[in-house]
Amino acid sequence: MRTLITSTAALALCVTLAQVARADSLTLYCAADEAWCQLMAKDFEAETGITVDMTRKSSGEIYAQVKAEADNPKGDVWWAGTGDPHLQAAQEELTEEYESPLMPELHDWAIKQAEAGNHRTVGVYSGALGFGYNKDLLAKNNLPEPKCWADLVKPEFKGQIQVANPNSSGTAYTMLATLVQLMGEEPAFEYLKALHKNVNQYTKSGSAPIKAAGLGETTVGIVFLHDAVAQVAAGFPVVPVAPCEGTGYEIGSMSIIAGARNEDEAKKFYDWALSAPVQSKAQTVKSFQLPSNKAATQSPLAPDLSTIKLIDYDFQKFGSSEERKRLLKRWDDEVASQPQ
Repeated sequence: MRTLITSTAALALCVTLAQVARADSLTLYCAADEAWCQLMAKDFEAETGITVDMTRKSSGEIYAQVKAEADNPKGDVWWAGTGDPHLQAAQEELTEEYESPLMPELHDWAIKQAEAGNHRTVGVYSGALGFGYNKDLLAKNNLPEPKCWADLVKPEFKGQIQVANPNSSGTAYTMLATLVQLMGEEPAFEYLKALHKNVNQYTKSGSAPIKAAGLGETTVGIVFLHDAVAQVAAGFPVVPVAPCEGTGYEIGSMSIIAGARNEDEAKKFYDWALSAPVQSKAQTVKSFQLPSNKAATQSPLAPDLSTIKLIDYDFQKFGSSEERKRLLKRWDDEVASQPQ
């Protein structure tokens, strides 16, 4: 009997210690640039004493992971990455409802994102889609300056372009959805087939193409403009371009994962990440998105969205599970399967 009591007490102590350990920790899935992810994890840990276990992946990869782990969630918060997969996760109830007390401090577009996701997500930043090119490589290869989407499918750009795979990258899915809205679905897929002939690599990460352009590994990278600006700020010979026909944009988002083991800590991070002082730190790691908190400051190098011809991006439609799956399947079947 004494042995049984002792064993039971020991087991209870182990459970209690495990609960205490979990209570001071947070598992963060981050879809921003690595440096920004590291900053968020480090600063939250320093300010709160909560230990952060951070994993950096692309938006599509995190969505797939959250879905795969739905029966036994490993993560607590999904921070950053394009809003479409966040909305898809919200629709599938893979994320929790939460309305932060900081909502009144946010721009309307961030609040609309939250409303579109039934408060299972919220906007944390915004950025326009475009591309960038390496001006040295452009001159070396005697190529014309690309200013429009139409320029990228010209024969002289064969093998000169990188873009991410829309299955793994929110950036590339935003491009896919943007072109469908800008051109109409049939012309958009004809365009994507033509673009495919000029692509030398489909990357996993959305920002990788412009980093490759900066290093001289490709001439053009299709990315969000703030990622192109980051390469300029780092001293690389990159020129950002907002396409002349118009372009789409992202609402980078944040969601608490359904069944999070550290829900209280997740809510603390959520509120903290929406605050103006935290969002103002993005520029210190050369992240040039427009922050969602109206009081946050941004770098003068950040793209001015008011000067860019933006489409009326339908986040509700293109963030839906059904539409996203359909477009990705069509891209796989009709574009990725073609020879280059």
